[in-house]
Amino acid sequence: MSVPRRPPALLAAPLLVLALLLTGCASGAAPAKTPVGAAGLGAAGPESDAASVRRASPAPEATPSPAGIPGLGPETLAQVPAEARQVFVVTGEEADSHRSGAVLYSREDPAKSWQPVLGPWPAHNGMDGWTDHHVAGDLRSPTGVYPLTDAGGRLPDPGALLPYDEHPRFAVDGEGFFGEPLEGSFDYVVAINYNRTAGVSPLNRTRPLGLERGGGIWIHVDHGGPTQGCVSVPEEHMEELLRTLDPAMNPVIVMGDAATLGR
Repeated sequence: MSVPRRPPALLAAPLLVLALLLTGCASGAAPAKTPVGAAGLGAAGPESDAASVRRASPAPEATPSPAGIPGLGPETLAQVPAEARQVFVVTGEEADSHRSGAVLYSREDPAKSWQPVLGPWPAHNGMDGWTDHHVAGDLRSPTGVYPLTDAGGRLPDPGALLPYDEHPRFAVDGEGFFGEPLEGSFDYVVAINYNRTAGVSPLNRTRPLGLERGGGIWIHVDHGGPTQGCVSVPEEHMEELLRTLDPAMNPVIVMGDAATLGR
């Protein structure tokens, strides 16, 4: 039950040595708070004579709400679990574009603002862009908010904080949509919990929503072209991401085209 490192979605050419069991990198998931300040009357105090005068004290300045995440609208932010303290935002240029950018945000507690800690990085997504209803073989990446709980790859663990499954079955060969070599695409991967079971290797083929809804959607090493549904970033950034995503901070990925994420 293993899948080549390159998401099956990335395998466009029949030269692919491994058939992704999950329809690969292609197939296919909070509340907010707003502090408020209130004005009140100050306690009466003595003046220059014996008379006491009750005076209203100036209203305290309203405490600003914790800053949100750039590009994410209220509908999207509401989907981010309250316990999540790391959010990997992947924003597509257009609904039908395979180019995107990625930034990892973090905050220590819900009362504080989100801060960028990694990125921005260039990234790729599905060949045909994004979709709110991913199905196997549609060559689109699923939009939404998904936990990140498991990692793995063909190469040894680079110091990942998430559970890491090193396995030769992450090896992949062949060519991508533009003829680019796919070799090394699955050297490092982080499973996106779309239509999968948390707490198992990314190679696991369990599909809770059914095989028709796709699976094997990963963050993996970029090979210089679009994927079948996964998200890919340059290899050096994948290593950084693996060393930073912390299960104790309940990391999630927020992914989609800019217009969708801005809702």
